[in-house]
Amino acid sequence: MGDPLEDARAEEVLRSTVEAALDYLRSVGDRPVRAGTADATARSFGGALPEDGIGSPAALEQLVGGLDGAHTSAGPRFFHFVTGGVTPAALAADWLASAIDQNSFSWVSSPLGGQLEVTAVRWLLDLFDLPASWGGILTTGATTANFTALAAARSWWAEQHGVDVDRDGLAGSPALPPMPIWSSGHVHPSATKALAMLGLGRDGVERLVVDGDDTGSIDLDALARRLSTSGPSLVIANAGEVNAGLFDPIAAMADLCEEHGAWLHVDGAFGLFARVAPETAPLAAGVERAHSVIADGHKWLNVPYDCGFSFVREPARLASAFTLAAAYLPADDQPNFGYLGPESSRRARSLAVWASLMAYGRSGYRAMVERHLALARRLAARVDAAPDLELLAPATLNIVCFRYAPPGSDSDLDALDALNERLGAAVNDDGRVMFGTTRFRGMTAFRPAITNWRTTEPDVDLVADVVRELGPGLV
Repeated sequence: MGDPLEDARAEEVLRSTVEAALDYLRSVGDRPVRAGTADATARSFGGALPEDGIGSPAALEQLVGGLDGAHTSAGPRFFHFVTGGVTPAALAADWLASAIDQNSFSWVSSPLGGQLEVTAVRWLLDLFDLPASWGGILTTGATTANFTALAAARSWWAEQHGVDVDRDGLAGSPALPPMPIWSSGHVHPSATKALAMLGLGRDGVERLVVDGDDTGSIDLDALARRLSTSGPSLVIANAGEVNAGLFDPIAAMADLCEEHGAWLHVDGAFGLFARVAPETAPLAAGVERAHSVIADGHKWLNVPYDCGFSFVREPARLASAFTLAAAYLPADDQPNFGYLGPESSRRARSLAVWASLMAYGRSGYRAMVERHLALARRLAARVDAAPDLELLAPATLNIVCFRYAPPGSDSDLDALDALNERLGAAVNDDGRVMFGTTRFRGMTAFRPAITNWRTTEPDVDLVADVVRELGPGLV
């Protein structure tokens, strides 16, 4: 249909797409989480690049017609992967961000993007009760946030050995030994992926787990022994383990790191939000004593994919790790976030973060977190009361870890694991709710996570109802 410069129907397409999006949002609470035709619909978008386009109205009509190929993850019954929804304010701001199409790399490229990111980072530090002197940056998600913070940790560690690793690299000096890294059994693959990207290795972290503890709790005595002889080192604490929402003893780990001069990093992808609610804040006590902390925005903040945050005690370390220079690039003292993280070209995700925080404030987010905590307790109580369900861990945060266990099924644990694997697939194929299976304490389990602002009591009640309805047919 020709050059986009000749697209005379652009405004018409935008208006019709807004209407289609609004129609989708009006029905998002009633739509199946997974349509039975999802896979086939998604695959229908294959094929060769067209030589001649079909025009923007037809292309968007085809795309809107294929929305069944997308899971209704924005809805209230998608409990997989600790996925939030998108608040109305964040969604509207994100639409605007796409329309104005800012490169939030530097103040020169987007003063608005830069100032909103400065403000959003400051407000997030305030929301999580972290020191105002810290610095931070918005990222694409937890993996990039971990990468950003751990790059600062790597710079600090090399500096203790007299090496500028950001300038010279890991191979730039024979003085650098392997970096000592310790964590509990809760360490997340996003952190180990970040370590791999930093040249420190996925297997560079040693997991110190209490003997006989099948949940992955850290052995603090073993950590103390390691730190006493290690020299400069990195400790990764975890706020909110992904299967049951378990927390490392962050304050005790901070004590040890302070005593032995180690860098403490806290992976709080969703567990950092425990600090927003008074009843769960003690779970994340000590985070304010860390050297770096990360969280996801597209989880409990309920802003659009993709968004995360990385905070560091010493802001200058981000510039050391990620600065760049060229004759055409700005060299001023304005907020230039492209110099503080791995992305140079950066979507202006600050618009959505700022808008949602401005719209709902501290009290609005506290109310949402507290509602989700209550919903998790409600689901856990229903599981505990059911004769054919087994709660595998207390619901201390927003995840309910349980399995289907009809009376007498524990005589063959392998068969029970296989039954729960089949049941997990059947639940997701059914489409009324969606959550994943996992392995927890050596058992196949379910781990629905309540993170979406739309979720209410009937939505979480459906989790237990669907499992109990489908389970007997698979025994």
